Amino acid sequence: MLLLNPGPVTLSERVRQSLLQPDLCHRESEFFDLQDEARARLLDIYGLDPAEWAAVLMTGSGTAAVESMIAALVPEQGKLLIVQNGVYGERITQIATQYRIAHEVVAHDWMQAPDLARIAAALDADRAITHVAVIHHETTTGRLNDLQALDALCRARDVRLLVDGVSSFGAEAIDFGGSIAAVAATANKCLHGVPGASFVMVRRSALEQAASRTYYLDLGRLARLQDQRNTPFTPSVHAYYALVEALRELEEEGGWRARHARYAALAERARAGLEALGMPALWPSDQSSVVLRAYRLPAGLSYPQLHDGLKARGFVIYAGQGGLSAELFRISTMGNIKMDDIERLLQGFKALTQ
Repeated sequence: MLLLNPGPVTLSERVRQSLLQPDLCHRESEFFDLQDEARARLLDIYGLDPAEWAAVLMTGSGTAAVESMIAALVPEQGKLLIVQNGVYGERITQIATQYRIAHEVVAHDWMQAPDLARIAAALDADRAITHVAVIHHETTTGRLNDLQALDALCRARDVRLLVDGVSSFGAEAIDFGGSIAAVAATANKCLHGVPGASFVMVRRSALEQAASRTYYLDLGRLARLQDQRNTPFTPSVHAYYALVEALRELEEEGGWRARHARYAALAERARAGLEALGMPALWPSDQSSVVLRAYRLPAGLSYPQLHDGLKARGFVIYAGQGGLSAELFRISTMGNIKMDDIERLLQGFKALTQ
């Protein structure tokens, strides 16, 4: 079964075999060697200086990393502006609310790109805002939000940017040289690892100001102990094995740029093929990520019919979220997917729609 949902992904055989390595106590030096390698390789993906940046690992899904980032990096007297144009922006609002973090929301319809003029006006109207949170790739619709433009707004106002990069890290461009204070991400999306390991790429200067609002996900404590070759709790050891093997594989394949090119070729073939069958992409390619794209459901065919027909042929696709479930379906090109797989997928669509 090939997974075309936005994580977990279809694993390479190499990563799958890594799960069979010997059982390992998380208090032994061998585990800390594994942890150190994962952290170093994560920094290397975007060429980050370990003196300025830390890769902080934790056991949990991508949401755990996002929660840890938001809870730690908006200081006690700080204020967060949340750019919301999909389910995952709404999730950050829920996190900020639950932690009683002072925040404002610039809300958009799910089909809208972030309105830079509205965001700038919100920042200018409230100088108490210290941080902006945004989803890089909003998988609700497959839109790739303009991180570079938001970064410029933040830089001009000396505001720090907190990025949910859960479904973009490792395959889309991220400029860490601007106002970004942290990017939260996970192993089981563009990195092709397994669920259970996530991480925050964080400026060490931001860690120095970190709040301690949570216990298990305390980013400052996790970073401090990992720097000391330690860990506060029992990590998902086998998920770390898989993460390290996936990171080795990513490097050997040519890094994030090569992965971007691979995804783009697969996504463009799927787009062209589905468009020819009467299922246009929701966004033009320059507004979409290469990781996942949303498509209009074909006339006369419901999502359950489409999903079940494709699953019987060996493919798992993904529904639109919320009210979009009656209009859209989504296809991700993450994981161990080849061009031949996309051709077989298109043949499956053709059989179901014609």
